[in-house]
Amino acid sequence: MPTSFAFPTTAEYIRFLPETILIVVGTLIMILEGLAGPDRRRGNMHTLAFLGIAVAMLAACYAGMDPGPAFNNFLIIDGYGTFFRLLVLAVGLLSVLCSSAYLDRENADSGEFYALMLFSLVGQCILATANELIMVFIGLEISSIATYVLAAFLRDDKRNNESAIKYFLLGSFATAFLLYGVAWIYGMTGSTNLDSIRQFLATNTTVEPWVIAAAVSLLFVGFAFKVSAAPFQAWTPDVYQGAPAPVTAFMSSGPKAAAFAVFIRVFMSAFGSMSDRWEPLIWISALATMVIGNFAALTQTNLKRLLAYSSIAHAGYVLVAIAAHSQVGTAAAMFYLASYVFMNLGVFAIVTHFTRKGERYVQVNDLAGLSQRQPITAALLTVFLLSLIGVPLTSGFFGKFYVFKAAIDANLIWLSVLGLLNSAVAAYYYLRIIVVMYFHEPGHSTETLPELSTGIQVASLASAVAVVVLGVMPSILLRVATASSVFAR
Repeated sequence: MPTSFAFPTTAEYIRFLPETILIVVGTLIMILEGLAGPDRRRGNMHTLAFLGIAVAMLAACYAGMDPGPAFNNFLIIDGYGTFFRLLVLAVGLLSVLCSSAYLDRENADSGEFYALMLFSLVGQCILATANELIMVFIGLEISSIATYVLAAFLRDDKRNNESAIKYFLLGSFATAFLLYGVAWIYGMTGSTNLDSIRQFLATNTTVEPWVIAAAVSLLFVGFAFKVSAAPFQAWTPDVYQGAPAPVTAFMSSGPKAAAFAVFIRVFMSAFGSMSDRWEPLIWISALATMVIGNFAALTQTNLKRLLAYSSIAHAGYVLVAIAAHSQVGTAAAMFYLASYVFMNLGVFAIVTHFTRKGERYVQVNDLAGLSQRQPITAALLTVFLLSLIGVPLTSGFFGKFYVFKAAIDANLIWLSVLGLLNSAVAAYYYLRIIVVMYFHEPGHSTETLPELSTGIQVASLASAVAVVVLGVMPSILLRVATASSVFAR
């Protein structure tokens, strides 16, 4: 760790500007919430949250124009960090749009919801730029604690309470493993700075290999839980099913992308010199994650639970790119995560609308005849499902193409073959939803379906445009991801 601390410069404050804006706006929402009182309508809070995130995105772009370390090298602003900052903030924008109508419908409209979302984004942005294991822990805790509360936001709903308790208890347990791993690493290297750890491991041969392996394994436990990777994925279906639909959309996209961002940075930079020891661990976890996610999803009838297992499977695809341990693999993981964010948020935006008050309609069969009642809604959902499958001319196709290309280039032939076979399995449960929408007769759930709210219309259309544009012109994002995949030293 740094032995002396210099007073931060103006440039360093600017590099932390997005998080500062989110903190200020989140705090302002809490103050306005208190001033409004319990009997006054607080419907403009979502607008304030949306504007706050939008300004934070502009600040992230501005900060990215002057890259460098901040606060004694605890944070590092580089192309990689800026990429993930913008990605999680985009998740925040779309999640705010999806949440407004839902909270109105559930009579739970409150500024607290948006403040918690902003505070969670602060933690995610810290994770994207952390250059210190202590900052990694702080970022994870800020993001996780806010998300735990969001999962239980509807306090009178037993499903919300159950999901939040499971998420909190298991998440705290996984974080303890992570922190214990950080302590081991500090004991071995005398530092928690990623660059210092990398230099120590590259030049020092006195530390027993099994000690390093144990410390890395403890870190892997913490990261694997956050990204829903096997064998630490068991919490995901219950939590995703029980949490409010827009919260599920948020937690399955933003925190997951941020956790993968720090996962990749830590393993590729700090522990890059010992990749021969952790690559087999990632290889096995990637395969197990894909198999568990895809095969468990085959039997699901609850839509949110099916999408939870789908989320697990997609985490496996990203792990394939990490196992490749190359700049190409890092760029592929970045492209895949950006693609996944938009298609996943698009699906959950439609689900948020369809479930209605009390989330009564969450079964796959409830979608029967949706194409006849709301053809545009069905078409949007179809685009997202086809992208999740990996059909050409969608972002999901190129996401999987680049992931498996990186794996093949790294000579991970069997992992690529098994991953492709898993993608074929996944096609079944996604196509089943499309069949129900287009070839089954409408039921009561679709006959009484209201029109899409403005927020969900904007969120779903924006996500669909991103999915199609990245499917037709993937080089737009791939060039950015490739240029940003080199970590600053």
